[in-house]
Amino acid sequence: MTTEQTSKSARTRQRILDAAAQVLSRKGYAGTRLTDVAEAAGVQAPAIYYYFASRDELVEEVMWAGAHRVRVHVEEVLAGLEGAATPSDRILAAVDAHLRYELQISDYTTASVRNAGQVPEHLRVRPAAEEGAYSRLWRELFLAAQDAGELRDGVDINVFRLLLLGSMNWAVEWWNPRTRSLDDLVRGAQDMVRFGTFARP
Repeated sequence: MTTEQTSKSARTRQRILDAAAQVLSRKGYAGTRLTDVAEAAGVQAPAIYYYFASRDELVEEVMWAGAHRVRVHVEEVLAGLEGAATPSDRILAAVDAHLRYELQISDYTTASVRNAGQVPEHLRVRPAAEEGAYSRLWRELFLAAQDAGELRDGVDINVFRLLLLGSMNWAVEWWNPRTRSLDDLVRGAQDMVRFGTFARP
């Protein structure tokens, strides 16, 4: 296979993945059909089997990518913060990055969040490992703030971070940009952290 053919094949595979993420985020696991994915990707349905052995393999790849990409995005945002950013600043920046990526940037993450409880258990193994890594990232953010004395006494950071991640992920089900701006939603989530966990100055 020539370099040009390899590149074309990679682009087609990516187009199929993008289409699957779009369909899965809208229709859910039960409602996702390969014919819908093929139509959205601009390919014939049988062509999908050249890249993915089954519908479930395609779904698993989308679910994994959704969990992986939001983690990488948040890590990149945090890495780009100025050195003067406090641990508290980093938590608020992570909240902003997570919500904007989930709700505005990535069909993959929306699909992953919406279908986490719908897909069969065997499709959850690889995505769950990514979700675990992402959860640890948040634990480290809160531990750093706690070590810096920026959290109020008595905060259970394990409980709070799970509640926070759960509430941010649930926003994909109810947030409507026609009734509430994304900026307002981000501010609300940041205030939940700020007033729920931060020590008073």
